[in-house]
Amino acid sequence: MSFQAYLDTVEKKTGLTPRQLVDQATEKGFGPGTQAGPILAWLKEDHDLGRGHGMALVHVITKGPKISDKHVGTDGSHSDASDTLWLDGAATNPNR
Repeated sequence: MSFQAYLDTVEKKTGLTPRQLVDQATEKGFGPGTQAGPILAWLKEDHDLGRGHGMALVHVITKGPKISDKHVGTDGSHSDASDTLWLDGAATNPNR
């Protein structure tokens, strides 16, 4: 599953775009330098997200939407269309 696919699934599970979840995280004081544990606990408690989907959001919350380009444009199952994740909802993603 691609990084973007994880975020798209998070949107389906929660009804919130990744950007909305990042905004909630910021309101809770999470951001760069925050350890994964507290973020994962919040995502599980408030949004019933498991570790895999939670870790995708941990990356975005703590490091922003840029990802390594090693999977961009590859044929593998983890291939992403761009090195910048789309946070504003799957339906509006221009990379689809």
